[in-house]
Amino acid sequence: MRKFSFIIFLIICFSYIHNCFAFPVKFTDDAGKTFIIETKPMRVVSLVPTITEIIFKLEAQASLKGVTYHTVFSPEHSLIEIVGGFFNPSIQAIEKLKPDIIFVSNLHSKVKKYFKDRDIKTVEIGASSLSDGFDNLLLMGKIFEKEDKALLLKKENYDQINVITRKLGFIVPAKRKRVMRLMGRDKLMTPGSDSFQNEIITLAGGIPHDFNRNGKIISVSKEEWMQFNPQVIYGCGRDSELEKNILNLPGWKDVDAVKNHQIYYFPCDLTCRAATNTGYFVQWLAASIYGDLFASSENRVVENKITTIRTINCDIDYVKDIRIAETSIFDFKNRTLVIEFNNPVTTVSSLEGQKNNIKTIVNHYTPPPNWFVDHDHGIDSIRKRICSALNLDQDETSILITGADMNNLAVKKEKFKELEVWAFVTAGVNSNAMRMGRDKGGFYEPGTINVIIMSNMQMSNRAMTRAIITATEAKTAALLDMDIRSSYANGAYRATGTGTDNVALIQGAGQILKGTGGHTKFGELIAKAVYKGVKEAIAKQNKITEKRNIFQRLKKRGITIFSLVDKEQTNCKRSKNQFAGEVEHLLLNPRYAGFMEMALSLSDDYEKGLIKDISSFEKFADSIALEICDDNMKKTKQMIVESNELPYVIKTALNAIFNGVYNRNF
Repeated sequence: MRKFSFIIFLIICFSYIHNCFAFPVKFTDDAGKTFIIETKPMRVVSLVPTITEIIFKLEAQASLKGVTYHTVFSPEHSLIEIVGGFFNPSIQAIEKLKPDIIFVSNLHSKVKKYFKDRDIKTVEIGASSLSDGFDNLLLMGKIFEKEDKALLLKKENYDQINVITRKLGFIVPAKRKRVMRLMGRDKLMTPGSDSFQNEIITLAGGIPHDFNRNGKIISVSKEEWMQFNPQVIYGCGRDSELEKNILNLPGWKDVDAVKNHQIYYFPCDLTCRAATNTGYFVQWLAASIYGDLFASSENRVVENKITTIRTINCDIDYVKDIRIAETSIFDFKNRTLVIEFNNPVTTVSSLEGQKNNIKTIVNHYTPPPNWFVDHDHGIDSIRKRICSALNLDQDETSILITGADMNNLAVKKEKFKELEVWAFVTAGVNSNAMRMGRDKGGFYEPGTINVIIMSNMQMSNRAMTRAIITATEAKTAALLDMDIRSSYANGAYRATGTGTDNVALIQGAGQILKGTGGHTKFGELIAKAVYKGVKEAIAKQNKITEKRNIFQRLKKRGITIFSLVDKEQTNCKRSKNQFAGEVEHLLLNPRYAGFMEMALSLSDDYEKGLIKDISSFEKFADSIALEICDDNMKKTKQMIVESNELPYVIKTALNAIFNGVYNRNF
């Protein structure tokens, strides 16, 4: 006992000594200013999305008190305040949080000037290269006492990049492809020759441009475009507007990438950041460039096999084991929920129909890099490969496939007396959420919202098929209550699903239950478990909840404040950027954010014809405009650019806010 106590004493002493030597942390920021941080900061505001991402990844968000609305985070972090956008943060909102350190970029000169003489550190930090990004990761690790975690994250990125480096060794130089990052709206631009984005292209095996011009963004002439003749082009977000604005014009459309439809779009937090997901993006981009070559077994560098296993507890008698297995398939990490039974069971799924003598059911996460490798192989080939990697007999296995990560699995249990229902749910709604009856179908790809349901009792065949309807209705109810928007038509409609969803039922064993409809207790438990599971899975996968801020809700409708501001409509006292900033700052006020949220809700019912007369809302909007400008309404006018594309109620609400801001300092 004394020996054990002495060991504990040594551990405590070592931990104390380690912390003592961790501080002070001394470094020089991008502005050339030297900082000495004596202790871990406890009140941090980050205006730099890359740094915010690192802080979250290091699990140091307890110190984070304020971020821009470009950061999406889960509801458990509700104490973190939104202080505006990246380009126009609110100094008042920042000051209110009483930060001890503010992370800024070189664009935040007003913030740096305002806090210059305060006892607040304003640290300018950015990344013009990948090495800068990893240096920032290690620096944040030191500042927040997460150095071991930072080193591990750096190693994970290097390991992911190393896999691609090894795979590219099988590709002869003559087959390397010319790759360019698209940027811009009405004018084609790209990162400069010295950008970290061109480093990413190189690491992914592409040949980047070299127009001999440096900078974050440079313009590209038609002659340069045609001379470089990219074979693969990619962008993010609204960069897709270039396709309809420019890439259908003579010269611009006459390059290999456009002619061969090799145009891809990725999440902006991957393309535009040198941070914690660089290795992951290098893999995704490389697979999009060389998917056909990566599919060859000759180009494989890691054996298809199980690498790690995590167990999930479940007390249903006929269930032998539930686990999440991580496997390597085509050299990329896949993750699978595996539910194994003591004896063969019957399953019913919307993907495979009824299957008998099933020993295992799985929900398999195929990561984005695998999409490009597997897209020509067909579902049967994919099933076979999954079972092989998991050492499962394909004939005895029921399979669901999804693009939602099994690390974001939601497991929900509902109980009434002796009856128990379990729902295992994965869900992602960012890319192909749909409104059935409104949106058009055009392709097939296995599931995005997948639900596996089982009970401690036995479902009849009729009960299993009816349960698919019950689960689907519960899923749709969750999406509607969360205001999940369709990925089409600029989010004009609430989504009812993703168009690729699947439900699977395990018949089970024991007492037979025949009813799973809404009027039965069994149906109620299924619905509750699925409803809660879908909401939790979406929150984990996409960081979307019903409590998200107004900027995120507007974005899902294709609306950003800056894009709606017409310079001709603002007065000479304010630039377009300043005007957009004033509107954004106003929407940080819960009263005006609530007004816009009211408009969003009203708009849905008005567009469906459930509300006929909105004259009372129009009067309310007028009163809001007057309130914003302190009854100093000199002139009202239509101020919204692209107003014809906005629903009338939303346009009315935004126009009221814009007019209020316009007349406030007329």
